Amino acid sequence: MTDTVAEAFEARRDRLRGVAHRLLGSHADAEDVVQEAWLRLARQDTAAIENLDGWLTTVVGRISLDVLRARKSRPEAPYDEIVVAVDDGPEADAELADSVGLALLVVLESLGPGERLAFVLHDLFGVPFEEIGRILGKSTAAAKMLASRARRKVRTPAAPVAAGREQREVVQAFLTAARDGDFEQLLRLLDPEVRLTVDTPDGVVVVLGATNVAAGARIGAAAGGSAVTVGGLPGVVAWRADGTPMSVVAFTVAGGRIVGIASVADPAKLASMELPEPPETVGGSR
Repeated sequence: MTDTVAEAFEARRDRLRGVAHRLLGSHADAEDVVQEAWLRLARQDTAAIENLDGWLTTVVGRISLDVLRARKSRPEAPYDEIVVAVDDGPEADAELADSVGLALLVVLESLGPGERLAFVLHDLFGVPFEEIGRILGKSTAAAKMLASRARRKVRTPAAPVAAGREQREVVQAFLTAARDGDFEQLLRLLDPEVRLTVDTPDGVVVVLGATNVAAGARIGAAAGGSAVTVGGLPGVVAWRADGTPMSVVAFTVAGGRIVGIASVADPAKLASMELPEPPETVGGSR
């Protein structure tokens, strides 16, 4: 392997890592994928590669697709990378810029491997459908259909804004209204098209619309919760009486209303997250 090819790969490493990270949601998995792509390139006759960018994107896509398919048969989601912190300091918010984010991670979990790859590569990285079809072993038209189906499920979240005082006040008002059963106040605080996604042991549940979200708001995170930041967004951890986590919820606030709620209620995924200690009022002093 010549220095020129090695340098060409290094110049593309950050983009390849970004592609793999968006597909997989895990920095560790992304690094492994990029390293494997380098090893495969090292075994190639690089003189026969006409388009190095396209070749590497295809290889990273195919390796990532194998990882996603393995997860479906042996579920494991990288929720350990979502920072959950009690403090409002810069450590909690700085992580946001380098994170897939809880909301996007949860909705991507609802997609099949092919849908996820088509959506991420085309909508987030502008990879042509013809190339995506080759990665999937499908036609260009089939790749377009997968991306279209993924868009209908996802409704791409807007770029999140780190939690600030106004966002926290809206979330606190929502939690208070939920505890009080104030349905009208809940509707005032929710965007009419708010989207709630919940990652459960049985899969991802999606609830659309302010009326439906408000109707179930008294369940889960509204009771027995600790205020936290989740990936830089205002959130809450709900605890069971025995001090184990029941759910982690992140809120996206825009224009003074909650536009998105992402919740993880899968015990296995909660166990992988580094959470603050529960309050002493839950399960006694620890």
